Amino acid sequence: MSQPISVFWFRRDLRLDDNAGLYHALRGPHPVLPLFIFDRKILDDLPEKNDPRVEFIHQTLNLLNNKLLESGCSLLVRNGNPEEVWRDILQEYEVAAVYTNRDYEPYALERDGLVRGLLAERNIPFHTFKDHVIFEKNEVLKDDGGPYTVFTPYSRKWRAALQSRVIKTLNERGDDEWTSFYVTSYPTARYFSNLLKINRLSIPTLADTGFGPSGFDFPPASISRSVILQYDKTRDFPGIPGTSRLGIHFRFGTISIREKARHAMRLNDTYLNELIWRDFYSQILAHFPQVVNKPFKAAYERIPWRDAPKDFERWCEGNTGYPIVDAGMRELNATGFMHNRVRMITASFLTKHLLLDWRLGEAYFAQKLLDYELASNSGGWQWAAGCGTDAAPYFRIFNPSEQTKKFDPEYKYIRKWVPEFGTSAYPKPIVEHVFARQRCLETYKKALG
Repeated sequence: MSQPISVFWFRRDLRLDDNAGLYHALRGPHPVLPLFIFDRKILDDLPEKNDPRVEFIHQTLNLLNNKLLESGCSLLVRNGNPEEVWRDILQEYEVAAVYTNRDYEPYALERDGLVRGLLAERNIPFHTFKDHVIFEKNEVLKDDGGPYTVFTPYSRKWRAALQSRVIKTLNERGDDEWTSFYVTSYPTARYFSNLLKINRLSIPTLADTGFGPSGFDFPPASISRSVILQYDKTRDFPGIPGTSRLGIHFRFGTISIREKARHAMRLNDTYLNELIWRDFYSQILAHFPQVVNKPFKAAYERIPWRDAPKDFERWCEGNTGYPIVDAGMRELNATGFMHNRVRMITASFLTKHLLLDWRLGEAYFAQKLLDYELASNSGGWQWAAGCGTDAAPYFRIFNPSEQTKKFDPEYKYIRKWVPEFGTSAYPKPIVEHVFARQRCLETYKKALG
């Protein structure tokens, strides 16, 4: 194609509305070709060839393409090594500029560096934008310019920064507080006429990617207003539908983080706090990339984790004899989802009761969770193991029985996922609680000095 074009590269932003990079691409001087690459470097490392996340992406791409076709455009979908795919695209099209939204995970940074270099060889600009978080790595810092490593002071500065941006936006634009935000809301549809007019391009089938259907049901991208309004009262109880279950949509950008923050600001401060946690762990990963596979607190490398593969297998399968733990693991295996409260309980049980390395659990969650995010998953697991940014001491050990009394007192959640609970078919506890707690405390104390 001899016509100069811009390419917008979809990654973790699979939507057309309120999409920062797409908005800027469409406002540029050239017609825009939307692109998605099934990245073989990621897909080939997935152990299960019916991974539901690949199916979710595939379904979403087809929905995106149907919307693009209404504007006479089509989504270009390629399957391969991104650098090689880009070499092919540069042979096929006269690319004048590339636009995309930033991805902050270590592999993504490496990949984007290679693509940026490839484009630079041809003097093609590579424009990147913030879209996946509210505040990036260096936007919320301590007064001395260093990164926050404790959540509470970070959240205070985050909120102050948010409020100042909202006020600034109102003063400059005069918009209603809730229809604008601290940055421009991106009215992408207004510029759809700038999409490249092109005949329908074929999208690889799910089988073409090497994957098959998972049989999973995916949660909707919208939730009722009442869930957010009641979130602070219902979020800790796994037996009721009290959470948003939007994690997979945040993970792949099928919804706008800005839109959800606007709603949270109006409706429920506790829900807004969850979005702050998401930014907090993202900036921790950005400033301290070693947390991918090492504890934030280096001294915790001295913990002598047990080598007990059979215990780990029982935890994975949900056969520990602790019903709240088993319910959580079975929910995860069956649906790709686990309630947030139960994530903390199961993670604490693995690291404290079984004294198994937090990295084993982190990797298992990475394999199973539909909403897996490297930053949040690593942060959550290190919080549970006591080796992360959390200021609480290591001797916080959840008692599964007490957690059940508080958050599933009628056993609604447990009976749903552990139907043999209370019968002779249910296994005896893998370890006794008092013994496990004492063993954990002694092990940590000895290792940490």
